[in-house]
Amino acid sequence: MNLLNRYILGAFFRVFALSLGAFVGIYLLVEFFEKVDDFIEHHAPASDYLVYFGTKIPLILTQVTPLAVLLAAFMTLGGFSRTNELTAMRAGGISLWRISAPLLGVGLAVSVTVLALAEYVVPAAAAKANHTLEVSVRGKTVESLKRENVWFREGQTIIHVDIAVPEEYKLTGIRSYLMDDQFRILSRFDAPRAEFRAGGWVAEDAIIRHFDPDTGELVAMERHATTGVAMERSPKEFEATAIRNDEMTFRELRRLAQRLQEEGYEAARYRVDLQARLATPFSNLIMAFLGIPFALKKGRGTSLAIGISIALAIGLTYYLLQSFLMAFGYAAALPPAVAAWAPNLLFLLLGVWLLLSVRE
Repeated sequence: MNLLNRYILGAFFRVFALSLGAFVGIYLLVEFFEKVDDFIEHHAPASDYLVYFGTKIPLILTQVTPLAVLLAAFMTLGGFSRTNELTAMRAGGISLWRISAPLLGVGLAVSVTVLALAEYVVPAAAAKANHTLEVSVRGKTVESLKRENVWFREGQTIIHVDIAVPEEYKLTGIRSYLMDDQFRILSRFDAPRAEFRAGGWVAEDAIIRHFDPDTGELVAMERHATTGVAMERSPKEFEATAIRNDEMTFRELRRLAQRLQEEGYEAARYRVDLQARLATPFSNLIMAFLGIPFALKKGRGTSLAIGISIALAIGLTYYLLQSFLMAFGYAAALPPAVAAWAPNLLFLLLGVWLLLSVRE
């Protein structure tokens, strides 16, 4: 690394570290005021506060890093322009591309780092944070926090569900065991799928087996094209306790999407989230690129207040556009790849246009 690269990156990382710390701190402060009532209401110990907010930091980092990259790129080049260092570099025969290359390189490095963080650290940290809030603080059971292989008990019946799809009011792979007081099986209910209709669960192609509680032998078997399921849990209860996508790795999310599709359920939401897992980290590279023309346009008028305002405005616009397009992807109105990658492409084109206008 030559002297020029070290100088540019040194200025970049000073702003990046300060802005990243500030954004994380603000995010944690907002999160604290949103959740503090739950902790106080359930008399949570101080250790739960520390565990919850500490394990939220990896997820927060992946969300606010693009803003920090944008602000750092903007303030680095803007600062060089304000102190005439950029003019001196250009006068010395150093091209704008050569000056910007270290910033783009670090933007790519940050993107890869965030991608790895989102795959290997965020799922475990998010699971720990959610477990702390739901189980340690709110007192829910561990069994109620799963979407796949859900086991729960209602009275004398033990129920297992392979996959819960609460958004579509559907379940797949239902098995229930009716037990007597001595935990001997009286009957077993099997159905490949069930749907919530008119206030109750209705199963298709169900098989009911009855057993002799003394010998355990099969005494009768019934087949039903459609039949009611003796289950009181509503779709909202499955939805409220289902595992969140941020707790799953890319491979786990892909496996769930494939399994849902094989079972005949709509998996658009999960396919969009899969693409977003890849697209969102690279917004750091896009923001690094976008900060260059904005800094050059402002020139000597660059200041911290302007930098923060531009970073927040661009970041808010990006996240609103991303949410808007992903909503269309969830509704299967856009292909998953388009819904997830379009914001990056649009902001890249905006950066190219701004850069060309600066050169002119």
